[in-house]
Amino acid sequence: MDFEKIKAAAEGYKADMTRFLRDMIRIPSESCEEKGVCECIKAEMEKLGFDKAEFDGLGNVIGWMGEGDKIIAIDSHIDTVGIGNINNWTHDPYEGYEDDEVIYGRGGSDQEGGMASAVYGAKIMKDLGLIPASYKIMVVGSVQEEDCDGMCWQYIVNKFFPAIGVKKEQVEFVISTEPTDGGIYRGHRGRMEIRVDVKGVSCHGSAPERGDNAIYKMADILQDVRALNENDDADSTEIKGLVKMLNPKYNPDHYEDARFLGRGTCTTSQIFYTSPSRCAVADSCSISIDRRMTAGETWDSCLEEIRNLPSVKKYGDDVKVSMYMYDRPSWTGEVYETEAYFPTWINKESAAHVQALVDAHHALFGGKRIGPDGAMHLRNRPLTDKWTFSTNGVAIQGRYGIPCVGFGPGAESQAHAPNEITWKQDLVTCAALYAAVPGLYKEENKTDDVSQFRAGKTNNDIK
Repeated sequence: MDFEKIKAAAEGYKADMTRFLRDMIRIPSESCEEKGVCECIKAEMEKLGFDKAEFDGLGNVIGWMGEGDKIIAIDSHIDTVGIGNINNWTHDPYEGYEDDEVIYGRGGSDQEGGMASAVYGAKIMKDLGLIPASYKIMVVGSVQEEDCDGMCWQYIVNKFFPAIGVKKEQVEFVISTEPTDGGIYRGHRGRMEIRVDVKGVSCHGSAPERGDNAIYKMADILQDVRALNENDDADSTEIKGLVKMLNPKYNPDHYEDARFLGRGTCTTSQIFYTSPSRCAVADSCSISIDRRMTAGETWDSCLEEIRNLPSVKKYGDDVKVSMYMYDRPSWTGEVYETEAYFPTWINKESAAHVQALVDAHHALFGGKRIGPDGAMHLRNRPLTDKWTFSTNGVAIQGRYGIPCVGFGPGAESQAHAPNEITWKQDLVTCAALYAAVPGLYKEENKTDDVSQFRAGKTNNDIK
């Protein structure tokens, strides 16, 4: 394999990738509203000579290169979060700008930049004849990840693949193009969305003692949720903090994996109430909890943790703890209902698909993270590591055990932030690496179990 030729080809497409990314950024594409950007991506795939470009029923845009039965997929979610307070942006978040080094705008790092590199990486494979005869390349622009990470791949596995006669076992591995700060990522914490509902009794605000204020009850619960996140795990601590999962005393089977991923966290992300008026006692109060899960934690252990908080037990049957479901229609109108539960996963560093990316990086760029000067302060870390946030890997690897590994342009710290940027050099680097990986993948080194840790699914009847 001529690695210098691959790097030259990627560099030759730098201007095209920049233009394509800016085209995507200009089209607002929040979750469930991605139609315009999906059409833009499909048109780019067709222009570049993909063998086929199509939408599935959910609206994921999928491009194919090659004729083999085995699949190497490259996934990029192409929905973005909103812009938040426009006053926090120094330039238009959709028109953005570019200079010699960066591209500015919503979605540059998270993560339409990954889409640009993936599409042109596949183009380089075709240009240079790098797709092995027994393989085909599947480039996915996935939707609704910001709303419900992994649901797009649940649809692909359970709906799209059966419709086109593909089995998930044909997918050798998936490269996620989520931003990795120049690293190769082999896992991340999982998460779930928990809801706590508290009942009260309303009355006139002039005599609050006649009622039962649900907000006051919730105030107690909020303090306990905060303590769960912030407390230590000392024997004398009543509410032991989530840091306990790093301790072999509380997590004997998985504390080492938990230390690799980092401790779990919880935070109250939303609060709701009902009251007859502003001069009445609130008769209900609810909160949403964003729960990040490390190795050794399960969906039911996290629910039980909330149910066992002293304040929750104090209010007994007036409190309900549950897991959210997700059922928003996609841009095509399709609804795929699923639990708001996203399993933790880690791949073995020695897994064949992880090593294919490591080998490609060593051959192309060496054994350390690279990047433009403006990004290197983020990259003084091991080449192989893990994400802080969650990705579609929660379904790809977490639910289905399809090997997954990450390498993508941009920085995690740019995700969901105002004045988001990504670096042009990263687009080139990633496109080159994607192009080299299929030829370096050693299928003979593949093992049946590539997972170092993989959280269990729930016992609900959601497929």
